Amino acid sequence: MGLTTTTTPEPTGTDDPTSPGPTNRTRSGRRIYPWAVFGLTFALLLSDYMSRQVLSAVFPFLKADWALTDSQLASLTSIVALMVGLLTFPLSLLADRWGRVRSLVLMAVVWSVATLFCAIAANYEQMLAARFLVGVGEAAYGSVGIALVLSVFAPRVHSTLSGAFMAGGSFGSVVGVSLGGVIAVHLSWRWSFAAMAVLGLLLVAVFRAVVTERRLAEYNTEQDPHTAGPAAAGIRVPVSTLFTNPAVWCAYLGGGLQMFTAAVLLAWTPSFFNRYYGLAPDKAGVIASVFVLLIGTGMVVCGMITDRVGRNNPAAKWSSAVAFCVISLAALGGAFALDTGAPQLILLGIGAFFSAGSSGPTAAMVASLTHPSVRSSALGSLTVANNILGLATGPFLIGVLADHLGLLGALQLAPLVYVLAIAALLIGKRVYPAGLRKLTEQSAAAAARA
Repeated sequence: MGLTTTTTPEPTGTDDPTSPGPTNRTRSGRRIYPWAVFGLTFALLLSDYMSRQVLSAVFPFLKADWALTDSQLASLTSIVALMVGLLTFPLSLLADRWGRVRSLVLMAVVWSVATLFCAIAANYEQMLAARFLVGVGEAAYGSVGIALVLSVFAPRVHSTLSGAFMAGGSFGSVVGVSLGGVIAVHLSWRWSFAAMAVLGLLLVAVFRAVVTERRLAEYNTEQDPHTAGPAAAGIRVPVSTLFTNPAVWCAYLGGGLQMFTAAVLLAWTPSFFNRYYGLAPDKAGVIASVFVLLIGTGMVVCGMITDRVGRNNPAAKWSSAVAFCVISLAALGGAFALDTGAPQLILLGIGAFFSAGSSGPTAAMVASLTHPSVRSSALGSLTVANNILGLATGPFLIGVLADHLGLLGALQLAPLVYVLAIAALLIGKRVYPAGLRKLTEQSAAAAARA
């Protein structure tokens, strides 16, 4: 079966990637509101990761104040990712039914208040509990947020948008680490958390005022090839379809495993520069933020490259994802084998740029292989994989290894996980045509039952 007959059809009548199809609104109106939705949803994602990653900037302060081990520090990072991994799918499933906008607002309020609790924590146990709540609040934001954004944009730009949206994690980490380090040095580490909490609450108020379910419905572009219009009412497929498509499983595994090393860089780069380059915590945070910024920029650029490469052949997106993993494996493997200095920094920068480059392609693949009625849940499952296999496991495992091998010795092992990601993505490319046929059968069955 040809690929072009099974992919999600795009709106017709305009070249505008934000166009929802026929509407009484002006062309400029069709352009502005979807981008406003993206901007505000992206801003909250920045807040999400600022609240999550500000912890990395204050590692040296917590280690000194509370005499924590590297394993304990790592647990404060991994508990958030663990909660995200455990709760993303059920909360995404609820959001598909309860309403994406209301769900996103509630999530943002919870993580912002929990971050405020971090600011007043008196010991390790209280901080761990507060970070647990941060994870609960952030659990499904990424999956529900990207599903909301993709719903008002045409499929041909989904890799770019997915990469850009997921890069918000890196950009938020940049601000959280650099700003958090400066605030901690000049005020205290407690004010670092408080600043992130206040920003989150302000952003969620603006988001709630602008983004509504009613307006989103007017701009909806989610198309089902077996329905008459965008996500026709009453057409739903079983949740089980998220786990019966081998190609989707490969996207889950490849996406999760490629996040392992990127998560390690996000969590441990400030400590790397503090310990091996002799930089003070605030300066180490600023320098590390440059490499975190490269991670985010790479996600956007790699998403754009993937959309261009896969414009006429969607299966080529799998090849792009594999290429990004191979480049990062080689660059980071070489970087951590070198002594400190310019060559190491150059290779580290190249590796960081491509370290999460497969995020956009894998998210686009998941979206293209699942029905619109369960898309938040599908992207939630991808988020589970990203967190369980990458964001939770990576920083914690490297922290444990660092207690025995030293931080550098542990970092030298991290890029090897790309080998597993590459294997999953190559298998995914092979079974992709069968995955598209599976989606067609599921959609036809759902339409017949309606």
